[in-house]
Amino acid sequence: MSGPSTFPARPYTPANPNGPFPYSSQDLTPVEAGSDTTFYSMPRLVTHIDDNAIFNLRRYYAEALPRRGRILDFCSSWISHYPEEIDLANKRGDVEILGTGMNEVELQNNPVLSKWWVQDLNTESEARIPGVEQAQLDAATCTVSIDYLTKPTEILNGIRSQMKDGGHVHLAISNRCFPTKVVGRWLKLNENERLNMVGDYLWWSGWREIEIVTVVEGSWMKDPLWVVRGKRIGERDEAIGR
Repeated sequence: MSGPSTFPARPYTPANPNGPFPYSSQDLTPVEAGSDTTFYSMPRLVTHIDDNAIFNLRRYYAEALPRRGRILDFCSSWISHYPEEIDLANKRGDVEILGTGMNEVELQNNPVLSKWWVQDLNTESEARIPGVEQAQLDAATCTVSIDYLTKPTEILNGIRSQMKDGGHVHLAISNRCFPTKVVGRWLKLNENERLNMVGDYLWWSGWREIEIVTVVEGSWMKDPLWVVRGKRIGERDEAIGR
């Protein structure tokens, strides 16, 4: 990311940075812990945030995502909400967009994905990226789906291990969800606590320079939208505190 952002951001600070991961397996178990494969077997060619949130998420991605390299959209579906600038870079061959999700039909209908594959990250927590060597990602995104992952630190650590130094992960969050499929702790928290919970996910999976970005201030007429983002820091930079 370069240049000033039009979206306000605040730093995330872990409450106990050297302590254990602050969530139990019970906290990360959905109300209905049935098969995700069955739940997501029917294609849902719909959007899960309102048009205003989508418009502003595209604006955020236009600022935040690289125009060259390789981007992973995990928990993807039929639309990634990427802006025209990223789509054009993809068509020129300057950027490759990879997608992993739960439904084959949805992924087939996503026009920006250069490559895609079906994977249930709740049963196989390391994202498989066919044909990509370690540390070859430049950025990763996840749109309104981080609250469904039952092994978030394993998943995010695996993505970090495949990210180039300086690469960012962007986790977009709203207040909509399938209440039976989100992890149980999510439903017990207010919005600010949820944002800090996602910050905890990133901290305990090794991401640093974590920020909480307000993309849309919610109201009774508008869906709220935030992005919690983190950066992969190289071992040398982390040792000297950068």
